[in-house]
Amino acid sequence: MSSSKKKPVVTIGVLGFQGDIEENIAATKQALQEMQVEGNVELVRYPEEVEKVDGLILPGGESTVQSTLAAIQRSLPVIKKRISEGMPVMGTCAGMIMLSRRAFDRVVGDTKQKLIGNLDIVIERNAFGRQNDSFEADLSIGMLGKEAFKGVFIRAPAVSEVGKDVEVLAKLNNKVVAVRQKNIIGTAFHPELSGDSRMHRHLVKMAIDFKHKNSS
Repeated sequence: MSSSKKKPVVTIGVLGFQGDIEENIAATKQALQEMQVEGNVELVRYPEEVEKVDGLILPGGESTVQSTLAAIQRSLPVIKKRISEGMPVMGTCAGMIMLSRRAFDRVVGDTKQKLIGNLDIVIERNAFGRQNDSFEADLSIGMLGKEAFKGVFIRAPAVSEVGKDVEVLAKLNNKVVAVRQKNIIGTAFHPELSGDSRMHRHLVKMAIDFKHKNSS
């Protein structure tokens, strides 16, 4: 007798070393529910887990801690490989720093931290100040529609340089705070804390398209 349980259409991974892990899992589940898509949201840490997902979220948190732990578990090169193969990825705040080709801090200069490097941008860490300078701001992000998106900025970075294949999605006070490069989305803010699932819905759609393309 066949099981009536539906096979998941898509599996989204959330890198699970540190940061806004539960918040991203909840936001992705909200996105799947709103899209009426059968899907799984998995915590991933190890290379074999990264290999199995159709899309990946690198959460906000401490980018140095996350990249160091991912390097220890040998996940960084696998993430890099899968992104280069077309797997959709979204990095928020610290996650965008991890995706960048170079990161620096106004105080310490080049951070020399381990980076994935697929996203052709240079990042300035803590571009809007430290923890007590956290704030919210309405952003215009064309790919999400006309309604403003609430950006939650916590020790937020900004993009100081973009490569020729990088599309700027949003700016705040003339600072670039969201970008897209093919299958990569990077945000300086925390969409998982906004209560608005549109950014996560966009990633889910990219992951579904990616899975269909690779299964056909």
